[in-house]
Amino acid sequence: MTYLELETRIRNAKQLDFGSLFDNIIELFKKIWLKGFITILLIMASALSLMFVFSIIGLSPQNVTLQQAFSLENFYNSYYSNIIYGIPQTILIGTLTMAFLGAFYRMCKQVVSGEAETDDYFYFFKKEYFSKVFMLGIIYSGIAIVAQLVFIIPYIYVFIPLSFFAVVLAHNPDLGEIEIVKISFKLGNKKWFITFLTMFVAGILGMLGILACGIGLLFTMSIVYLPAFFIYKEVVGFGDSIEDNVHNIDDISGF
Repeated sequence: MTYLELETRIRNAKQLDFGSLFDNIIELFKKIWLKGFITILLIMASALSLMFVFSIIGLSPQNVTLQQAFSLENFYNSYYSNIIYGIPQTILIGTLTMAFLGAFYRMCKQVVSGEAETDDYFYFFKKEYFSKVFMLGIIYSGIAIVAQLVFIIPYIYVFIPLSFFAVVLAHNPDLGEIEIVKISFKLGNKKWFITFLTMFVAGILGMLGILACGIGLLFTMSIVYLPAFFIYKEVVGFGDSIEDNVHNIDDISGF
């Protein structure tokens, strides 16, 4: 799909039903929990490896946190120092996470669409895609860092559009980086409330894995990524004709 087609579908998006949306999330999770487990495992292994390397070379954010008595001044100093000091690590972890999630969303589409399944977790590490993923990782990290620097509320707001970066990339890998960012923010802003609500509830369900001595989180946390996938599917679709997916223009307010 072209950028203009994506923009049109988002602008004319129908209102989404939370109950139906969450039923679909649960049903898909039952089918892809193993793929989700492997994805979470790869993300965690990559993040921990990078954190270890950065700690060895002295660039870990923890190294700038001083053991001082708690005060608001010390808290703010530590908070902002960790954000600034951790920028290189944040960019690399964000890039790897986006690459793995993009592959995970491709596999979700294959399951939902009944396509032949290919469990290629490193699909977006190919040379034709990775430079784009890396640039998106820089943009993602830049927006997130600025939002964190102006503290929590702005970060909560931008987290929703940022959550669509990987799913838009997964299904539109030929779009430019700026186009992916624009579409993600248009979709995130259009469906902000229902995305936040479904992610919040999915997050609670995902945390139930902690009951299995903590390691169960690896098996359950992938459900948190499914709301973005289904909202994209319901609003944009997977490349069918635009007439099949454009909804009543009188009903574009949505959630």
